[in-house]
Amino acid sequence: MQYLLLLSQLINGSQIGINIWAFQAMKVVASPLLNSIMSPLAESFYVVIPAVALYLYFRKKDKNAYSFIVAAVALFIVGDILKHIFQEPRPCSLQELSWINSVGCEGGYSFPSDHATVLTGLVFFVKRYKYLRIAYIVWLIAVLFGRVYLGAHYLTDVFAGIVISLAVAYVIYRFEDRINGVANAIVRKVLPPLALQESS
Repeated sequence: MQYLLLLSQLINGSQIGINIWAFQAMKVVASPLLNSIMSPLAESFYVVIPAVALYLYFRKKDKNAYSFIVAAVALFIVGDILKHIFQEPRPCSLQELSWINSVGCEGGYSFPSDHATVLTGLVFFVKRYKYLRIAYIVWLIAVLFGRVYLGAHYLTDVFAGIVISLAVAYVIYRFEDRINGVANAIVRKVLPPLALQESS
């Protein structure tokens, strides 16, 4: 019944607003099992991003590993700068939203979502590998769902992060050949055995 009420509110343009609607939806689906999954999932990028970079570099011998890393660093910097410009408090830290599902409120600011900003655009650099791309997108959706589920971000924080990420990553993607070439040349001079073949 709660699902139908929330769906009706969304369809009928209820005045509650998309962010509050999203938090209400998260309260409906909240469970101890999801609570125990979402927090570790949020931290999983510390493993997933290096694993993808290493997979591209050592397994696939793909020079896109360089632009993948450059994009991740650039997106983190952009997201961090925007967070310090807007300084929006996390929803889980607000007394008015004490009712939302929150499993320990994180520090830092809310807008835009760092997870959305850093992780979304990296899809450009794995798109040529079907199964890796699918696995990455499924993982990404789960992580971004978790940011709202845990009350760490408003839904609009996530949407903004996605748009920013795709825009910045696309620019980097357009220059991927140049970035990859320069990075590989540096590796060839510093650590020749680790340089990738020009044909890759």
